[in-house]
Amino acid sequence: MSRSVLFVTGTRADFGKLEPLAVGCRDAGFDVSFFTTGMHMLERYGLTKLEVHRTPGVQVHEFLNQRPGDPQDMVLAKTVIGFSDFVKEYKPDLVVIHGDRVEALACALVCATNYIRCAHIEGGEVSGTIDEIYRHCNSKLASQHFVSSEDAARRVMALGEPEANIHAIGSPELDFHAGPSGVTLAEVQDRYDLPFDDYGICVFHPVTSEADTMGIQADALFGALDRSGQNFVVIAPNNDPGSAAIFDAIARVPQDRFRVLPSMRFAHFSELMKNAKAMVGNSSAGVREAPFIGLPSLDIGTRQTNRAKSPSVFFADATDEPAIAQFLQNQWGRSYPRHDAFGGGSAAERFVAVLTASAFWETSLQKTFHDTAD
Repeated sequence: MSRSVLFVTGTRADFGKLEPLAVGCRDAGFDVSFFTTGMHMLERYGLTKLEVHRTPGVQVHEFLNQRPGDPQDMVLAKTVIGFSDFVKEYKPDLVVIHGDRVEALACALVCATNYIRCAHIEGGEVSGTIDEIYRHCNSKLASQHFVSSEDAARRVMALGEPEANIHAIGSPELDFHAGPSGVTLAEVQDRYDLPFDDYGICVFHPVTSEADTMGIQADALFGALDRSGQNFVVIAPNNDPGSAAIFDAIARVPQDRFRVLPSMRFAHFSELMKNAKAMVGNSSAGVREAPFIGLPSLDIGTRQTNRAKSPSVFFADATDEPAIAQFLQNQWGRSYPRHDAFGGGSAAERFVAVLTASAFWETSLQKTFHDTAD
């Protein structure tokens, strides 16, 4: 009987990272399923649960864990209750969570209290917001760690996790970007009604600790982009507190030069990035995927503080219009060598290799703190 691996996905972003791992597990003979919740279930954000359902050969279980406007602590509580009920019936051999979202934290808590084997993807990253706290909490709750770099591995060890349970596999979403997307730019333009060939990409998410100022930041950023005269494809923000003010700012930009999309299929987004002139915002795609592709990116504000550095990544505050204008003038259309500090596109292969080793399933679920000096 094959072992069951349950992937938890709450957003379009974490699904893009988890899908290559899930497909690799499926092809290796594991019984693969998704616990699909969070933004995936909300129509305003593109109802991206449909993208999860398109993955062949896997089961998809849906759970509505929030209504628009729910605070994060309420979302956490609802997800704990729903996931606890689910795993008692489904009894997965392994639960795989990603990153720093509140859904991942809820499911990690359930796994820890019920002694269910849990693997955390991309622990050990740093940023400047409450997301970093969630991420480190997830690392402490999980029993196995699949990190994107050796630096991240050292940080997870600094949290007291044993080196034997930490596996540096790279960033899984780079598996998509390493090869052809499978679609052409013309197909992307046709599907999403993109009226221009020369464009940048903007993805600007709320920062939960700065929710009160997100409207000011968004107005300043999109005002600067508008005054640049360039065209932009804008991907809607996530549903963290402060997102309503960003949506309001986006609604005020000229529709002939700003194409606003709630979401995109991952293959289409990959092709869009490969043909873009620049990327602006505070998405992890700007500091992780854009450098891998060689696309110049401008990281705005504090959301990705200290997350990653590369020659193609620049930094500015949302209200620093001269810096934004200078980036767009000097970097628009430039191309950089591929930056592979976060892997070369083989994360799924490395992930499956760990899971198919018997030693992985023999590790104790009774956690102890391991001092780095040991």
